[in-house]
Amino acid sequence: MTLPLYVGLPMWANQDWQGSLYPRQAKTELLSDYAAVFSSVEGNTTFYSGTPKSEVIDAWARQAPPHFRFCFKLPGHITHDQRLTQPGDAWAFLDALTPLHDRLGPTMVQLPRDFGPAELPRLEALLAQWPAHLPCAVEVRHPVFFHKGDAERALNRLLITYSVNRVMLDVRPVFSTPHEGHAGLAHAQQEKPKLPLHVLSTGQQPIIRFIGHIDKAINTRYFTPWIEQLSLWIKQGKTPFLFVHTADNRESPQMARHLYRLVQARAALADLAPFADEKQSQLF
Repeated sequence: MTLPLYVGLPMWANQDWQGSLYPRQAKTELLSDYAAVFSSVEGNTTFYSGTPKSEVIDAWARQAPPHFRFCFKLPGHITHDQRLTQPGDAWAFLDALTPLHDRLGPTMVQLPRDFGPAELPRLEALLAQWPAHLPCAVEVRHPVFFHKGDAERALNRLLITYSVNRVMLDVRPVFSTPHEGHAGLAHAQQEKPKLPLHVLSTGQQPIIRFIGHIDKAINTRYFTPWIEQLSLWIKQGKTPFLFVHTADNRESPQMARHLYRLVQARAALADLAPFADEKQSQLF
């Protein structure tokens, strides 16, 4: 089962969402509740903590419905410490995820900020061996890949050759104003790379990581052009993935639903299920 558009958040476990997305007294296994509303998740934890234990993966397989898609990141020790020099570790990571292979969206290869054109042969060696039945996406952060010059053209040709998606990181909202003492906004501006947005689809599953502001109006304004673009990709038979962050992620579920509804008004998309607090209020 493939959906026209997958939408999700950077993780599913966040205590700030208790009493809204989740019940106020939420259970420890939240994935099933999360997947009842959202259709995908970014899966950032694997970047920091590496390959999950087999029993954890089996638990996720039990909780995630058939239509759900995990978009894990390759562990940082593969992309940042080894700099793709030991691809065998990448294959071991993908093999460990075998119970979830039918529910894997593009696995994301997030490259270091100093991973430049000279290292593209390493990326090509990885993509050339990437399992054909598993989608892949690459996120670059070196500024030279955003200059529309030879380096960026070489990168895009490489991704198109292997039908690999280029992750589009939209940080415009979060950098649109000074943080003015807001701790979450200050942290997001310090953590996220301030890079231009280049909108292009090099594969069949374009990925947008929308890094939102704390202000809903600002997010809506920057997201509005995406409505037409997402609708176009859906009409072309592509399967976009939209991951929504906010500066401190407290309002990410509400913001993701708001942006999804904006696209839904233009494209034929199913409604998202209500949040837990809304279900509770309906009982009374």
